[in-house]
Amino acid sequence: MSSFFDRVYEVVCRVPPGRVTTYGDVSRVLTGTARSARSVGWALHGLPPDRVDEVPWWRVINSKGRVSTSCQEHSASEQQARLMDEGVEFGLDDRVDLDRFGWDGE
Repeated sequence: MSSFFDRVYEVVCRVPPGRVTTYGDVSRVLTGTARSARSVGWALHGLPPDRVDEVPWWRVINSKGRVSTSCQEHSASEQQARLMDEGVEFGLDDRVDLDRFGWDGE
């Protein structure tokens, strides 16, 4: 049986380029509720160094459509740049339109 963190990585790997999902949506795919959203964040923060480029952690943002990482190794500006490189657009308020760019696991 795989760990919760491994299952998070599997779901995040399904998010297509140019799309984003939220911590809560990843939790809903795994558990049926958004209650584990914080654990999804911990899983991505704990991503093993050898999987950083394999698991597209940058495609996971908060429910308000904002980048919300506080990680020293991978800054919010790096996450935003990676998303923009994939064609994700940010509004003047630094938010992503989840209706346009969101992926809910389907």
